[in-house]
Amino acid sequence: MNQPTSPDPPCDPQPPKDRRREKLSAPTLADRQNEPNSDRRVNRRRVLKVLAGLGIGTVAFQRALAAQVEASGSITAEMVEQAEWIAGLSLSDKERQTAAEALQATCRKFEAVRGVALDYTVDPALRFSAAPGRTSDADASGGRERGPAAVEPIEWVAGKRPESDDDLAFLPLTELAALVRDGAISSVELTNLYLKRLRQYDPALKCVVTLTEELALEQAHRADREIAAGRYRGPLHGIPWGAKDLISWPGYKTTWGAGPYCEQTLDEKATVARRLEEAGAVLVAKLALGALAWGDEWFGGMTRNPWNVREGSSGSSAGSASAVAAGLVGFALGSETLGSIVSPCTRCGATGLRPTFGRVSRYGCMPLAWSMDKIGPIARSVEDCALVFAAMHGADGLDATAIDRPFHWPPKRDIRTLKVGYFDEDVRPESRPEILVLSDLGVKLVPISLPDEIPASALTTILNVEAAASFDELTRQGISDGIGRWADVFPQAQFTPAVEYLRANRVRTLLMRKMEEMMEGVDAYLDGDDLVITNLTGHPTVVLPNGLVERDDALVPTSITFTGRLFGESDLLALAHAYQQATGHHLRRPPMQDLRPQGA
Repeated sequence: MNQPTSPDPPCDPQPPKDRRREKLSAPTLADRQNEPNSDRRVNRRRVLKVLAGLGIGTVAFQRALAAQVEASGSITAEMVEQAEWIAGLSLSDKERQTAAEALQATCRKFEAVRGVALDYTVDPALRFSAAPGRTSDADASGGRERGPAAVEPIEWVAGKRPESDDDLAFLPLTELAALVRDGAISSVELTNLYLKRLRQYDPALKCVVTLTEELALEQAHRADREIAAGRYRGPLHGIPWGAKDLISWPGYKTTWGAGPYCEQTLDEKATVARRLEEAGAVLVAKLALGALAWGDEWFGGMTRNPWNVREGSSGSSAGSASAVAAGLVGFALGSETLGSIVSPCTRCGATGLRPTFGRVSRYGCMPLAWSMDKIGPIARSVEDCALVFAAMHGADGLDATAIDRPFHWPPKRDIRTLKVGYFDEDVRPESRPEILVLSDLGVKLVPISLPDEIPASALTTILNVEAAASFDELTRQGISDGIGRWADVFPQAQFTPAVEYLRANRVRTLLMRKMEEMMEGVDAYLDGDDLVITNLTGHPTVVLPNGLVERDDALVPTSITFTGRLFGESDLLALAHAYQQATGHHLRRPPMQDLRPQGA
């Protein structure tokens, strides 16, 4: 049944023994901040704390090692070797050296987090469920406003089918929906067009893991029959879409972009995929992601930016952003843990929504960091993202973090009543083009600043530990090939004490409170160096194209982001939609005539 793109991507699976088949949650990771090396000497007291926290050896043993560290000024590979027994690991010499260097950086993180005063009333930012993975029937059904009920009738102008297939392929979802609804094009025709384009451009972009052609044509034929019979399900009915390949669909591979799982099939149908199917959408492809949701390199190669195939598309929703920007699907789903929607959309010139944490069920999606993973739409316009989000948000009784909150589209609020924050820069606000656009839209602009009292970057320990726990079997079985940059991170995270993980989550609670205080004065804010902060606090962000710049002898997109209040997607999307309609940057297309495989 599987129909992989041709030629088949190289796949050399090393599946973990007794591979887990539990119910899954969600996804992602983007380009991470490099941790600077430090020449600061590691003192005896700090090393004693780390060793004691790890529970390594006797007090005498700990003091002896600490004395050696103080004398040498660094954590050594030999120290790591002596500590391996506590974690049940056996590392190579190279892995020990890498771990030793990373442990020094970890010590600095511990010290930074310890510098934050914590009252005993501060709880860790964790959710406990007595029945993991389940919610009560009341939680799963009460208050849901999703799908057609959440989307009021939209008067799309009945358009004429473009003469060019290229023009048709690049239409936003709203215009495609009108054509399919009115019979100007059938779902089968549109599906075959996108399947053809996926085959044509994938050799250059490497954005496809598996074509789901048999399923797609079956769904497209059903959509045409239903629409002809007057059973129109809404704006997604008959529209081809692509799923980041950490979203499971029975009968097709779900590879997570990683060599050890490149032949994996799962029995679960992810909630987001099921809900899009219920809305009548047509799944045409499983799209590439960086190995285990980090970056744009997977077992099939590097996914490319359609604006400049000499560079990667960024990640980890690499294939989703690349395929949407190149007009290969009507829309796609991505995921984000630390920038994996925002970053590839910025690189490829797509529009993406990272929803509030808990807005969308992660059931049937690869778990990376349980307290940070989020699933969101990637499309060619903000309104497209709103329509997809409306169809898939809400509790499902399967992901305990997923809850129901109201969402309306079109939004009911006049954007002129919105307060929008911006960050003071050296450039005068009135000379910044984006500020001028917002001013013309009539919003009230308010200067703000992000919380800087909390060492947010040090809290990425949370992500590393949760990811290492999720893929613990890989580390314990010595599997490092085919998992990209995680090969170094997973073993290192094994040495983080539970006390430090919980301390980081308590400090995360303080960060959440600080962000809540900041957001009290605004409905949304513009840009900001906030990927780490907002992925830890769970705030929603929309990213959209904001013009072109020249880089490496090519015109490539720039982006702008808007971040909203928790569960404030209606206002956030309304603001971003108004900005997008006023600027029109999303209508630019990549130079498809230049899309050739590297080296061709």
